[in-house]
Amino acid sequence: MLSSPENILPTPKRIPFGRIFTLTFTILAVFFALILPIILRPDALPLAVGDVAPRDLQAPYAIEYISEIRTEDARENAAMAVALVYTPADPTIAREQIESLRDALVYIATVRSDEYAAPVEKTSDLLLLENITLKEESIEAILLLSDAEWERIQQEALSVLEQVMRNNIRQGNLVSTQHNLSSLVSLALTEAQAQIVSELVSAFVVPNSLYSDELTEASRKSASDAVEPVIKRYKAGESVISAGQIVSSADLEALEKLGLVQTQEGWMTHLSAGIMILALAIFLWFYFSRRPSILLKDIRNLLSTVIVFLLFLVGARLAIPDNTIIPYLLPIPAFGLLMATLFGADVAFVLSFSLSLLVTFGLSNTLDLTVYYLLSSLVSIMVLGRAQQVWSFLKAGIAIAFIGMATLLAYWLSFYTTGWNEVAILMAVASFNGIASASLTLLLQFVLAQILGLTTTLRLLEISRPDAPLLQLLLRKAPGTYQHSLQVANLSEQAAEKIGADALLVRVGALFHDVGKIENPHFFIENQTPGQINTHEDLAPEESAAIIIRHVTDGVFLGKKHRLPKRLIDFILEHHGTQVTRYQYTQALEIANGDVNQVDIKKFQYPGPAPRSRETALMMLADGTEAITRAERPQTEAELRSLVYKIFDNVQKSGQLKNTPLTLRDLSVINESFVSTLRGMLHPRVKYPKRKSLPASGGVPTRPRQKEND
Repeated sequence: MLSSPENILPTPKRIPFGRIFTLTFTILAVFFALILPIILRPDALPLAVGDVAPRDLQAPYAIEYISEIRTEDARENAAMAVALVYTPADPTIAREQIESLRDALVYIATVRSDEYAAPVEKTSDLLLLENITLKEESIEAILLLSDAEWERIQQEALSVLEQVMRNNIRQGNLVSTQHNLSSLVSLALTEAQAQIVSELVSAFVVPNSLYSDELTEASRKSASDAVEPVIKRYKAGESVISAGQIVSSADLEALEKLGLVQTQEGWMTHLSAGIMILALAIFLWFYFSRRPSILLKDIRNLLSTVIVFLLFLVGARLAIPDNTIIPYLLPIPAFGLLMATLFGADVAFVLSFSLSLLVTFGLSNTLDLTVYYLLSSLVSIMVLGRAQQVWSFLKAGIAIAFIGMATLLAYWLSFYTTGWNEVAILMAVASFNGIASASLTLLLQFVLAQILGLTTTLRLLEISRPDAPLLQLLLRKAPGTYQHSLQVANLSEQAAEKIGADALLVRVGALFHDVGKIENPHFFIENQTPGQINTHEDLAPEESAAIIIRHVTDGVFLGKKHRLPKRLIDFILEHHGTQVTRYQYTQALEIANGDVNQVDIKKFQYPGPAPRSRETALMMLADGTEAITRAERPQTEAELRSLVYKIFDNVQKSGQLKNTPLTLRDLSVINESFVSTLRGMLHPRVKYPKRKSLPASGGVPTRPRQKEND
């Protein structure tokens, strides 16, 4: 039934020079827009830490930012202020020292009780003690003590050492602890005895609380983490650094935030901008090469889009750097809504993504601004949908406002110290952005649609109203054509929905495709009344064909006169493609006795072009199908399918679908849709019974009327 795919798929075309030139111009213009803030701020100085400020530098605008330098300094100071951390007193050390003291006391007692040693030998033996260094006076006193006195000193020494070692003794307070031992000795002892106890105990007092590097680092880290980020604020005109001062790292950070210092070499800035633009250009090139769009089919559409893109980009690049609130007021989402209205959501998504990245490239608040623009743009495009009414734009504006408010709250509450009054201002700014974006989109889409002749949804709905001037003219002058157009519109719309084509565009295109018949309505059979003389019978086939073919050029003239969008003009031009007026051509062949050389087929051929889109091709099929079924009046579904097949086969064989992206599956779906729709339109009616006379009011029979059918 259907011809091969080779007859349907479009032939690849070379990219015109004009589009290459436009792409090159756009890349250069975008590059200029990205470096524009640098060009307009030649007073930025190439300063570094340790340089001397050549002049007073003031903040050109109010700013609030988290100072990483000051925050890091505050955290380092907090960490250094933390005292060294020691372990708690270790009882094991205390027990070891007490045991050592006890051993020393046993040794001293043994020396004291040695009856065979002379006093000089005893003194010598006591001087040999390893852990204790006793004075000679103390040794003499120890040797002269009675056993009871010595026993008391031993007990007191052990008791004092135990008391001391229960406390935290660190290396830093060891000496002071040893010096204070005498205050712990019992007052029952004499001064000389107390001195002996102090000397004995002092040798065994050692640190029992040791320094811990791990605990100290953990404590310092906790103190550092507890420091809140330092918020630095400058008012417009406030001095950042005075002439002659040494530039500190904190000063340099503030100057960088305010754009008063060159953070890198100029060529590096330009190089980074160029790389960014090149990456986006490659992305867009591959995207549009795989997903052709109406945007690229008309150089006017492409140029208008480039101009609008650059206006949004340049305006934003000029407004953002020196302001705090204005960046959030800029109606950047309006660009995405405008592209969705004019060229579809797919084009709007990729162009909004590109604009959002370029607008915020290289700025200090790139992250939150990019998310703010990108999310509000993408969500609003999805909310806008097909934009079939003004309410759709209002919903998109509300979506921009809510997404903007959510984004600002998320970033400002997380990264900035913001009061509730400032939060209220940000919410008002986001709300204004939504209203401004929706309003600007409505205005721009109306202006650009008129200038470029584009078919926006609102424009299609407006001109397809029954009271539209051109439709009213068609209804009055060619009522049969008007009814035919309605039937074709119904057929086309239902089939378009099933193959995913633009159903609204197809319907409106079908309403206007035969509008040229207004000029000569009675030359077309649908406008002729029964019994009327067919005007074509008195004309030569060439003249008759010329009048019929002229309804295409007349339709184009009327369409342009009534400012129909270019896409609708395409329906008028392409609905017959380059087909031949078969009836008149057959007549001419009969007159020439079948000699095709005597008949100029070009005189019977429509000017075309052949359909170049799915929508115009679908309407061509619907136009032919409606006409032949109206003429043949099939009585069964088999007859109906045969007629539809005949139309599809003729259209394909004449090469009318070779420039359209219709697939075999699309044609099969369209075929089935036509049959289903026509089956409902051509259903047989029940024949009413003949009408009989009815009684007059009051029950008095009237004279029977002549029998007739309803």
